[in-house]
Amino acid sequence: MWTIIVSLFCSLFGVCDDQGCRTLTHKFASHTVCSYQTDQVSIRLHLRDKEGQPYRRLSRLERVMAEQKSPSNMLMNGGMYHSDLGPVGLYIEKGKQIKSISTKGGWGNFHLLPNGVFWMKNGQVGVSETKAYLKTRTKKERRPDFATQSGPMLVIGGKLHPRFLKNSDSLKIRNGVGVSADGKTIHFAISRQAVTFHAFGTLFKDALKTPNALYLDGTVSAIRAGSISQGGWRALGPMISVTKRASAASK
Repeated sequence: MWTIIVSLFCSLFGVCDDQGCRTLTHKFASHTVCSYQTDQVSIRLHLRDKEGQPYRRLSRLERVMAEQKSPSNMLMNGGMYHSDLGPVGLYIEKGKQIKSISTKGGWGNFHLLPNGVFWMKNGQVGVSETKAYLKTRTKKERRPDFATQSGPMLVIGGKLHPRFLKNSDSLKIRNGVGVSADGKTIHFAISRQAVTFHAFGTLFKDALKTPNALYLDGTVSAIRAGSISQGGWRALGPMISVTKRASAASK
């Protein structure tokens, strides 16, 4: 059934490859959008290898995952980071908190409040504005399996971030993530041309119909998905992987 739905979706809105990715034009700019049914894939975060060293490049993580017999459908940079490649805000990997959440304002996109958290728990995925996340994730037993904080939020409760300017002159390659209202579909997107925050936010709000979406980064934005490869010339901190679940792959 999912294959049929994806085929119809792609025929209407773009050309999908076998990695779940398609080209989508929005506001006169081309984007790569990779969409997945959340119960068909495993989504993970990666920061350091088994020696404790940052992966730095999507290509290296891709190689390591292939060697571990867990080839990726898609890899993407997954949140903002410092010069040492450590995360700026909350970062949880395999249930272990590496960096605590940040609620302060300040300079830069991360602190263009409200920012938010992309999280995964027992196969569920979500994007939550930071304060909303804190209200529901304070207890240890509710700690996500994976979480990365970034900012700003692109879409909050179906509305664009209030500080986005339609006629802004800030144009960047940008990438982000959003989840459908029912939580069953996740969309990762990266622009192929430099776009404003406003235009990129409306991609998620109007084209992908995600009630909440989070900006992951700009300029350093990168993706690898089958034959698709964009960016990746700069060292990266947190990374996101999407792989088929074993049960889904065998269908």
